Amino acid sequence: MAVVSGEVIRMMNYVDDISATLRRVVANYSFLTTEEKQRIADYMEKVEPNYPKVVQDLRSNKTIE
Repeated sequence: MAVVSGEVIRMMNYVDDISATLRRVVANYSFLTTEEKQRIADYMEKVEPNYPKVVQDLRSNKTIE
């Protein structure tokens, strides 16, 4: 395995935090109504930057400004 910088480790920890937050959302959305689930889904799609956008930018070596 390649040696990584402290900055990469720090960013990976941020990703772990995002994952933990998403696990909380997933664990609790069974308690929501269909309308509430739709509202959360819409909100997650509109928030910028969103997770899929960041992954896409990382893969294309783009810098978000």
